[in-house]
Amino acid sequence: MQHTQDTMRRALRREVTGTIGVLADEEDFEAMRHYGSFAFDDHDTYLRQVEGLLRSMAAQGRHTTLALFDPEEYEEFCADTALDPDRAASRSLFTAELGATGATVPYDGSPLGLLVPTLIEEAVRQSTWEYASSVLAGIGDCADCGKDIGRAAFGQAARLLTRILETAAHGAHHLVCSTPLPTHDLTASLHTSGDPDGRIDLDEQEAMEFTSVLAVAIATASAGGLVMRTRRSSVPDRVQGWRLQGELLVPLTASEVFDAYCTDALSGDPLPPESGVDYCAAPDLGPFEGHPH
Repeated sequence: MQHTQDTMRRALRREVTGTIGVLADEEDFEAMRHYGSFAFDDHDTYLRQVEGLLRSMAAQGRHTTLALFDPEEYEEFCADTALDPDRAASRSLFTAELGATGATVPYDGSPLGLLVPTLIEEAVRQSTWEYASSVLAGIGDCADCGKDIGRAAFGQAARLLTRILETAAHGAHHLVCSTPLPTHDLTASLHTSGDPDGRIDLDEQEAMEFTSVLAVAIATASAGGLVMRTRRSSVPDRVQGWRLQGELLVPLTASEVFDAYCTDALSGDPLPPESGVDYCAAPDLGPFEGHPH
């Protein structure tokens, strides 16, 4: 009977999933070292142990996800929940919360050095999406027409994106939308592909995030821009761009696209153009009926 129970428990253990919160950089690692219950004093050793644990759990057939462990968010979590931050059990509860609500990536056997950048990118995407959504929800109604400005701006942004994808040549497209805000810049990217028959393939969540960033630029009357790089076999990549003007995207000329791509954003110094890339004038997306606000 005991043998049967042990066998069943082992079978169940293989079906238990888990989340590991990882301290991705030295600064976050050092912030945790002042807790006496934190057992590590070297970041490289810590990362090797994390990777060893991931491999061990995978060998047992257990599915594990990685989440970014942020010490500041951890302190806030402990303060809000009246937990002692200098306890392993508190860190476990916080990690469980990350697994349920935070950005995660599944462990697929890849080296930790490859998974961490993906995890950081996912965390940035989620943060951007949450911030953009909060901005759009908090703007309120237009004083003149009574429309919800955020909702109307999102609708206009969706129409602009649809028009771009409808007018794009077939191939694989990488779009980047950015808008400067008083606190920081918002940036989102979108990968799509279109075939010669006009069918478009894209990730719906990624498209929602992209549209939200463009909508924030429209709703806040901020300077915004959008660039698209198209890749097709046997021909040079095509790069095109638009700048936001009011509620519309105005096409950039070939020289404006060249200048944007071949200028260092921080120093303003010229950069050499990429080989195998054509910097092209963007198509005019045409007028739209209606206005966001």
